[in-house]
Amino acid sequence: MTFETLGLSQSILQGLASKNYTEPTPIQSQAIPPVLAGKDLLGIAQTGTGKTAAFILPSIDRLAASKTHARPRCCRMLVLAPTRELAGQIAQSARDYGRFANVKVATVFGGTSIARNRQDVARGVDILIATPGRLVDLCEQRILDLSQVEILVLDEADQMLDLGFIHDLRTIVRLLPKERQTLFFSATMPKAILELASRYLVDPVQVSVAPAATTAERVSQSVYFIGQSEKQALLTLVLREGSAAKTMDRVLVFTRTKHGADRVVRKLGQSGIAAVAIHGNKSQPQREKALAEFKQGRTRVLVATDIAARGIDVTGVSHVINFELPNVPEQYVHRIGRTARAGRDGIALSFCAQDEREYLRDIQRLTKVTLDQVTLPGGLRAEVEQIAKQPAEPERERQQPRNGRGGPPPRRTDGRGDNRGEPRGDRRRQPGPGGQGRNRPGGSQRSAGGGDRSGSRDGASRSNWTPVTAV
Repeated sequence: MTFETLGLSQSILQGLASKNYTEPTPIQSQAIPPVLAGKDLLGIAQTGTGKTAAFILPSIDRLAASKTHARPRCCRMLVLAPTRELAGQIAQSARDYGRFANVKVATVFGGTSIARNRQDVARGVDILIATPGRLVDLCEQRILDLSQVEILVLDEADQMLDLGFIHDLRTIVRLLPKERQTLFFSATMPKAILELASRYLVDPVQVSVAPAATTAERVSQSVYFIGQSEKQALLTLVLREGSAAKTMDRVLVFTRTKHGADRVVRKLGQSGIAAVAIHGNKSQPQREKALAEFKQGRTRVLVATDIAARGIDVTGVSHVINFELPNVPEQYVHRIGRTARAGRDGIALSFCAQDEREYLRDIQRLTKVTLDQVTLPGGLRAEVEQIAKQPAEPERERQQPRNGRGGPPPRRTDGRGDNRGEPRGDRRRQPGPGGQGRNRPGGSQRSAGGGDRSGSRDGASRSNWTPVTAV
């Protein structure tokens, strides 16, 4: 099958040819015909399957065919994404695919100037990609009018629920016209997502390229059983040995919290390994710079919280390392989906402490994959002692959590994610006229583009548990 057989217009085919895309992926071949026909769609697809093109290509075709133009302060197609990084990637794809279709694309998300957002939408746009919190801000300030939306796309719907966007989603849907096409995409399909889809979709076509919560077939998955206090030494050894053997290209390391990510980067630097961090407390320029350095290969190691699990599309990530296991098993699927992209193979390594074994059981139960146990490398004890000689951590990092426990957060059973991890929204309070946000009643504050709410806790356990060695 080729893109020509799916019924796409010549202008879209030209855009695909400029990207050297000739054959559709399974999700594209299933989704494009019903979307072209104007039907609502429920798509179940993991990251890396080509789902962005599955909704962007036919939607641009429909917008171009109608011969109408967006009114001032309005948009014709609205795409909602959970993070700034994902919004930016979708926007770039829309510009690439629609370069010969004469469509105007804009993005709005936290961390950017509202004055700039006002300017971008003033004359109307064909495709608007937005994070929910900033979109609500613009609508409440009457900078944006959603009454003319023809196509609504909810991308990574399960992640939006995990980040607490449900109230913003309800507000947005109330502002949309009832007569519209709605496209709903999610990597997993828990009960909450099905209920949400049933409210927003009308007689949808359902397409799926893989069962919910399956992991990439080309990813080799292994686990080290190790004490929390020894994880930093293990990470240092794994990265150092992989570099020496030239078996690692780009490595994505996941922690549960922002301070944990910063701590890992700092400790790696003290061991002579360059790394950068990306999380919700980083400014937009900092996040863009870190991603650019990682994509271009100037920095080989990127340490991230789960905000990056859906927002990093980098070909060439050879390894994903779970420095801390996620307490929501679906997040594991999204994390390791950052490797084995574009037809390549990938490797996922997980560091499991005693108090994370329940998380591991949940992950294996969900994915139906038993992770291979790896023997701890020689020289681990020497590396632990070497790291112990490094400068002491700042007081803020060393202090005990307020609940008096040093272990990971309680396991969540409601699918809503870690309440110490990623955000409820993408807004932040910033004073001053023409600023980048606004104060909210009661002094509540939302971080830009999905910041962590983890305070000063790094999620590291102080357990003295002796690690399991060779099996």
